[in-house]
Amino acid sequence: MAAIHIGISGWRYAPWRGDFYPKGLTQKRELQFASRAVNSIEINGSFYALQRPERYAQWRDETPDGFVFSVKAPRFITHIRRLRDIHKPLANFFASGILELKEKLGPILWQFPPNFQFNPELFETFLQQLPHDTEAAAALARQHEARLNGHASMKAYGKQPVRHAVEIRHDSFIDPDFVALLKRYDVALVIADTADKWPYREDVTSDFVYLRLHGAEELYASGYTAQALKRWGDRIDAWHHGTQPEDAHLINPKQKPKARKSREVFCYFDNDIKVRAPFDARSLLTRFHLDTQLATTPGQIPAEGVLP
Repeated sequence: MAAIHIGISGWRYAPWRGDFYPKGLTQKRELQFASRAVNSIEINGSFYALQRPERYAQWRDETPDGFVFSVKAPRFITHIRRLRDIHKPLANFFASGILELKEKLGPILWQFPPNFQFNPELFETFLQQLPHDTEAAAALARQHEARLNGHASMKAYGKQPVRHAVEIRHDSFIDPDFVALLKRYDVALVIADTADKWPYREDVTSDFVYLRLHGAEELYASGYTAQALKRWGDRIDAWHHGTQPEDAHLINPKQKPKARKSREVFCYFDNDIKVRAPFDARSLLTRFHLDTQLATTPGQIPAEGVLP
């Protein structure tokens, strides 16, 4: 069976200190702690600014074997350039160090702002430029701007897939042509629970499924009840087994996903304001008995000393 990855969006939050993170745990060891409590984390600092190769390498080294990072792509591309004239920004992003994650590199998340409307031609041009393996990503990285000279990562470290997921926040994307484009370019539609603020759809358009759970009732804040987590667990179980929920909320009900024995699933909790995300993630990991596969449990991680 393909893997199930359940985790959190980011890990450096002041309100978590003394709650999820035990008192006495230094800030520099928070990733080490979090990566032993969940089996995947979505890097979101990359959304706000280009990171450095040495930072990605450090994150890779601080996390256990089998751990996976997803990476949030720069808002400079999606929110500022709004997909126009983005060849060099794309090259800069792929040169910024994500390839240094090596075997721990998961999907790349492309989140679009609420006022970004679906333009089929523009969006297809964007999808055409996305690399789908590390060798293609390294080739694109070598076209970076000169300002990255001396601070660029351009090595593929072998050929492995590079997957992409798109999170939409405008009703104009509720269009069968959008689903067809994602399927054509093997890009996943992010299944985003946003407390009914933005569109929610569950079309399966790739060989993996990507979920972002921003809060059941209050965006970025409210936690998920045991009943809600059971519902999400049931849906993940269906996607993981290559099917889809019987009541799937689809843009195009006529376009069925390809039959598969299993699908890889990535699920990230982003309800971080009230320190619900890591505990909700732990509950869902337990549902799939994935907590037993982690290096240790949060309560066993010492505030100081050597991590396993």
